Amino acid sequence: MAFLSAHGWSMEAHRFRLGHIELDLVVRRGALVAFVEVKTRRGGAFGPGREAIGWRKRLALSRVAEAWRHRYGRPGDLYRFDVIEVVPRRDGQPVVVHVEDAWRLNR
Repeated sequence: MAFLSAHGWSMEAHRFRLGHIELDLVVRRGALVAFVEVKTRRGGAFGPGREAIGWRKRLALSRVAEAWRHRYGRPGDLYRFDVIEVVPRRDGQPVVVHVEDAWRLNR
């Protein structure tokens, strides 16, 4: 959350749930709303965090995002799905990678 705030995003929701599925973060910068999935990795052995978000997870997240949009969205808002990848370094400081517009849903 601190990383996104430092880059001009305001927090709209943290752990927004619909049933058993949750959006980790919903952030806003002007009219742009990003639904953010946060993935933490201990190293590169299993690939980047974004690869852990398969089509089923994307579909489930899209349903939750749609519920958020209906409840809290504003006219003129634009929406996208982002991923924040966090990989701790040996010195204890994390490397944070913000993957903007990580995927799109076919409508």
